[in-house]
Amino acid sequence: MSIAAMLEPIAGDGASVTLPAEEWLQGRTLYGGASALVAYTAAIRAFPDLPPLRSAQVAFVAPVGAQVTPQVELIRQGRNVTQVRVDLLVDGKPGLSSLWLFGAAREPNGVHRAPPVSPAPVPFDEAEPMMVGKGPAFIQHQFEIRRAEAAGGHEEAPVMRRWVRLKNDDGLDSISRSILLGDVNAPSAIRVMEREGPLSSMNWALNILEPEAETREGWWLAETASDHADAGYSSERLRLWNADGQLAMIGQQAVAVFG
Repeated sequence: MSIAAMLEPIAGDGASVTLPAEEWLQGRTLYGGASALVAYTAAIRAFPDLPPLRSAQVAFVAPVGAQVTPQVELIRQGRNVTQVRVDLLVDGKPGLSSLWLFGAAREPNGVHRAPPVSPAPVPFDEAEPMMVGKGPAFIQHQFEIRRAEAAGGHEEAPVMRRWVRLKNDDGLDSISRSILLGDVNAPSAIRVMEREGPLSSMNWALNILEPEAETREGWWLAETASDHADAGYSSERLRLWNADGQLAMIGQQAVAVFG
């Protein structure tokens, strides 16, 4: 099931929908990037004249399955910036709650570009394939993943970098693609866990740096990095670069660490 087919039923009018989401489930819930993209899609279909997305705050409240009711509300529309709230209701209660900030481009008052990715990753055409026939169905059927660093990652910090691309993006726009790909890595706290156990993303704050970001051959470099892990939680930094090392998106998550 392509991502376009999964998103097709969303109308943005508050009607309940049944998503053909079987291949996008991770246990009982939609993969986080897919559920966030459902909410974003509801926003832009409810208000099709919005400027480009600049930032979002997403709370993964409860499992989001195939049966959802997108509830969309225009919070404020200013001269340049519009804020939209989207809740994905499951059985009448929020499974996902989100705030989306859209902003028209203005004449810049100072420019500071993010530096290229460092250290340089293993090139995607030389990188080792990963997760072949492993992991949740959405990983196996929807993504290609390759190792972008030496096995074991960085010695000085729990960081995970992977080359990722969609097997079929069905012409997704750049922002939708970034949302879908930006949460694909497992939290890097997995590298410091002393016992086996699940991890669960609780929220996701993201900034879109390049609304029209493009790459080569569909490959993007995704990173998760645990800045602090203790007491059963990890504060994770997420970044997404294109194949030329240009930063397209940056985010942060709070992750529950079980086991």
